[in-house]
Amino acid sequence: MFKNLRRITDRQFWVDCVLATAFIFALIFFGGGVFNAFEVLNPIGEAISDMDVTDIVFSKLRRDPDAHLNDDIVIVNIGNLNREGIAKQIEIINQYKPKIIGVDAFFRKLDDPWQDSLLSVSLNQVENLVLVSKLNHYNPDRALFDTLETSHPAFLDNAHLGFANLITPAKEQDHFKVCRSFSPLEWTVEGKQELFALKVAEIYDPMAAERFRQRQNAVELINYGGNIVSANSKNSEFTNKFMVVDWMDVFEENFVQEVFTNKIVIMGYLGEDLDDTSWEDKLYTPLNMEYAGRTNPDMYGVVVHANILSMILNGNFITSMSERAAILIGVVLCLLNVICFSLIYRLLPRWYDGLTKSIQLLEALILLLIVVLVFHFFSYKLNLTLGIIAVLFAGDSLEVYYGVLKNLFSKEQRRLLFQPLQD
Repeated sequence: MFKNLRRITDRQFWVDCVLATAFIFALIFFGGGVFNAFEVLNPIGEAISDMDVTDIVFSKLRRDPDAHLNDDIVIVNIGNLNREGIAKQIEIINQYKPKIIGVDAFFRKLDDPWQDSLLSVSLNQVENLVLVSKLNHYNPDRALFDTLETSHPAFLDNAHLGFANLITPAKEQDHFKVCRSFSPLEWTVEGKQELFALKVAEIYDPMAAERFRQRQNAVELINYGGNIVSANSKNSEFTNKFMVVDWMDVFEENFVQEVFTNKIVIMGYLGEDLDDTSWEDKLYTPLNMEYAGRTNPDMYGVVVHANILSMILNGNFITSMSERAAILIGVVLCLLNVICFSLIYRLLPRWYDGLTKSIQLLEALILLLIVVLVFHFFSYKLNLTLGIIAVLFAGDSLEVYYGVLKNLFSKEQRRLLFQPLQD
């Protein structure tokens, strides 16, 4: 057998291995294009793209990610209050001297003069105020957003602005969407804009914000720490992450003074009250207990912002493998499998199908396990998707290369293919 091994690993063997690897990647990219071209297959493609094996780490493996409640951040539900009600909330909270008040809500137009006046006065009394903005109409040619949507100028005199846009694969609120990442910095025609949570962090802890900026990543993964206790707590095991105060508790001052003093207060929509089970302004996150085939969205948008803020302040970042490294590893994995399978093809042809498929299945499972464990223990996201796909394609694709493609370039083999059958 070893004599045969030395004999078959000649120059042509290595040429075939390289060409077969190129052929496999051509099939992968061609197949992906065909997959996306057919509208009937789009739901399948969207379902696959919305799954991520690292979601298992958040929803199943981690146990109390940050160990306890984040005492620096308090979330206040504004429910369906009108502007007078929100103004009253801000007035009460501001009496307890919070370090920052961030409001995840828009006041786009002037409405009732009395209510608008009350809200404007309350906002102007806040020492450190951050309001949300929204980036609209991305222009790929200029690499910026054409418009910056804000609240009415009457409410902006005392406010810092931070955009609230989050990255999801959905175009509309009602569509299935999982929020795993965000962009810290974007550009508009009006200049540089920073994320809402980053702007809050900059005021509360400038050093933590600068440490985060030094990463200089265009897109960051959210290291979710937990959720709030609400009617949808069953969707996540981690519901003790943030202190939350419902709107009626603010009016009744049903809290201790220390809840707000020197804290970051983020006001936003958490349902009509904390017992509301509606899906409005909710997203799917990796904390969802159903990491595949999700049913109910599990986290309000304001809580997602709180998770990002907590991540920035605590320095609990997730590092992700670069695209170039992912491609390189994918090519190396594919080439190694082609070499192994080519040897089996020549030395043990009768065992080829059984051995290659067993190796492919075992190797794919091991690679997935490595991705999960590395993410769990080191907060590092390996991108081995291309490598796993190449491994799963390698066995059958190699047979096509040797049995069809290579023979097409042989005059003798083409002649045998088209010669008539003998009686």
